[in-house]
Amino acid sequence: MPSIFDNPTVRYGVTFFNAAVVAVIAFALLDGTIRWVALGIAALEVIVTPQILKRVE
Repeated sequence: MPSIFDNPTVRYGVTFFNAAVVAVIAFALLDGTIRWVALGIAALEVIVTPQILKRVE
């Protein structure tokens, strides 16, 4: 049975949604260096998470 993560739209959709949530929280609630750290984590998630989800069986 094929996995839902075989579809690239799902992999990238989940990733961009999670990154958007982190970015909104960073801009709404955080200041200074910690905001940049949170935005870096969101950017890293956009790059790494689809590659990890591609390997899920």
